[in-house]
Amino acid sequence: MNEMDETAFKVVVNHEEQYSIWPADRENAPGWRDEGYRGSKAECLAYIGQVWTDMRPLSLRQKMEQSSDES
Repeated sequence: MNEMDETAFKVVVNHEEQYSIWPADRENAPGWRDEGYRGSKAECLAYIGQVWTDMRPLSLRQKMEQSSDES
């Protein structure tokens, strides 16, 4: 097992509700906040696969919703 296999990760999300993983012991990159899930890389990626069902950025989803409301 290599060092990356033992690294704890956390799930982070940005203002567009896009998900990523980040090493749990590091400060988040600017614009990203903790989502609340921690685990191995594989566990975090599996979690993201379950919760991030709409890959479109939030701003695009909102714009498309507004367009459909105006129709």
